[in-house]
Amino acid sequence: MNTPGKHRVLIVDDSAFMCRVLQSIISADPQLEVVGTARDGREAVTMAEALKPDVITMDINMPHVDGLQATEVIMSTNPRPILIVSSESRDGADPTLKALELGAIDFVTKPSAAVDLDMNTVREELCRKLKLAAKVRVVRNASRAAATVQVSASVRPTVASSAPVIAKAATPAPAAPSASFSSATRDGAKLPVVVIAASTGGPQVLMQLVPKFPRNFPGAVVLIQHMPGAFTSRFSQQLGEIAALGVKEAEQGELMRAGTLYVCPGSHHLRVSPTGRITLDDGPRVAGYRPCADLAMETIASFAGPLATSVVLTGMGGDGSRGILSVKNAGGYVLAQNEATSVIFGMPSEAIRTGAVDQVLPLDEIYSAIEKRLLYVFGAQKVGAL
Repeated sequence: MNTPGKHRVLIVDDSAFMCRVLQSIISADPQLEVVGTARDGREAVTMAEALKPDVITMDINMPHVDGLQATEVIMSTNPRPILIVSSESRDGADPTLKALELGAIDFVTKPSAAVDLDMNTVREELCRKLKLAAKVRVVRNASRAAATVQVSASVRPTVASSAPVIAKAATPAPAAPSASFSSATRDGAKLPVVVIAASTGGPQVLMQLVPKFPRNFPGAVVLIQHMPGAFTSRFSQQLGEIAALGVKEAEQGELMRAGTLYVCPGSHHLRVSPTGRITLDDGPRVAGYRPCADLAMETIASFAGPLATSVVLTGMGGDGSRGILSVKNAGGYVLAQNEATSVIFGMPSEAIRTGAVDQVLPLDEIYSAIEKRLLYVFGAQKVGAL
């Protein structure tokens, strides 16, 4: 029976003991209730559709169909907020990044020894993230191929008992270079800079946006993704595998170059000097964030002026809403992702409230707007309007 006012949680874990531990922790929170437990990804897919939970805890290593496969299927066919709860979620582990790219909201790392006392050390984090995730408006991962899995005959007897099939989407092809752009770095110290801010839901949308930048993109791209420092190095490598332009984790003192996307290390703030060099520091959080997109945007506005473009993507909180004012005041351009395609509309919404956003766009129209803005800037420079 559903309890009014409580967030309904489906637990997915192949360990019966861990399911009991998680159920005990979650049920003790007055705002949460457990509506079911699944022992593998196959059951998770079926129970997610049948129970329609508000949020799902998902283990990664499970038999038959693992947590990544189940996340892919759920987010492409019956999207629900998913919180990864796994011992794999440590030290920048690839499975955790993959789950975030597939649409998982966040993750909680299981302690190395899976005993009740150890799980109690993450009790507060687990319940807090479950309650936040339960309020998220999830977006179907349309980029993934339709997928089917074998489900438990006791739950859905009409499904055939053939081996589970998970259809994998092909890796996106790199965007073709635009004939409108020259691949050469612009003369002088100044060059266009696109600064992108993203938080919750960012990895998923960035895997769709970044491949649209052509190899000869005539500016630098700076990405501020709220992500633990252990993850950003690997995330930059994964973006590089699907991108046409160069992708790297930003390094202290390097000069920004056109045709390169710089991922800010998750453990540092990023600023751009008046000469176009990247500076990094591991100072305290600013307004609760490290990295802080506001800091990056403010210094990029000072460096690039009207050649700066800010893009605020999906995310919780308001990071970027102060920085875009600097970009706008310097003559730059500001874009925000619309609500319909955002996993969480918090950051774009706060940016829009400032009045500094020039366009609010669905994800698939954002690169086109960036391209049009740069073409306008180059044309204005030729006639002396900038």
